[in-house]
Amino acid sequence: MQKITPQKVEGGSYKTISYSNIVFLMLYRSCPAHGKRLAADMPRVEDVIHNLDDLYRTSASTGHVELIAKTETQTRHLKMRVWSKGKDKSLIIIDEPAREAGTATLKVGNNLWNYLPKISRTMRIPPSMMLSSWMGTDFTNDDLVKDTSYERDFDTRIVGRSSDPNGWKGVMEVKPGVVGRWQKIEWVVNEEGTLPVVAHYYDRKGRLARTMWFTDVKMMGGRKIPTRMLLETVDQPGHLTELLYLDMKFDVKLPDSLFSLSQLESQ
Repeated sequence: MQKITPQKVEGGSYKTISYSNIVFLMLYRSCPAHGKRLAADMPRVEDVIHNLDDLYRTSASTGHVELIAKTETQTRHLKMRVWSKGKDKSLIIIDEPAREAGTATLKVGNNLWNYLPKISRTMRIPPSMMLSSWMGTDFTNDDLVKDTSYERDFDTRIVGRSSDPNGWKGVMEVKPGVVGRWQKIEWVVNEEGTLPVVAHYYDRKGRLARTMWFTDVKMMGGRKIPTRMLLETVDQPGHLTELLYLDMKFDVKLPDSLFSLSQLESQ
């Protein structure tokens, strides 16, 4: 039988590896039993989608977050209070800096408003602007109020393991007829399929537009969540935006009256 080059082992002796051993390893990795074990370890795609959709939301949530937007010329800090109820109600109020305090965003159903206290004016944001910049940052309105539903808007599949970073790799492709900015999202979740690690967003022309990293996993409000989201955009080199979760409470009781225009304008 043909042999490959001998390999030196501990103690100075040599061993040879036959081609039959190599063939055996190749066949093992491709055999049905190996594939079945891989499939058994793979998380259910339905569970992954639910975890991603519900990550910071649950039945109702509230907390404090900080947004840091860096460009080549300046760094902007915003500290905010956030509330959400179900999948169709969100409220964000800026507390700092003082010059922007009271500026707020409200989402109820398909309706989105921004309140600007300096001019005491409420502006309705049309659905077509959901993926536009939120308050001049690289985050979109959708990023902040979580309007997109992965289950509703995308067809998702898990394509296998990821080694860099470690976890499971999946692909989301937008469903026919869904209006939006993203044609495809490639993501990696952790080994358990419960937390996102990284997501790459592709525009309607199939070009990579941005990458979002999810790091600093901690327990907050009885849930394990990534407390830092780091956004890098392709078309704006030098820009870096961070969203830091300072504290969160989940499955709290919130009145529907909190998510109203009168409440928005009273802040």
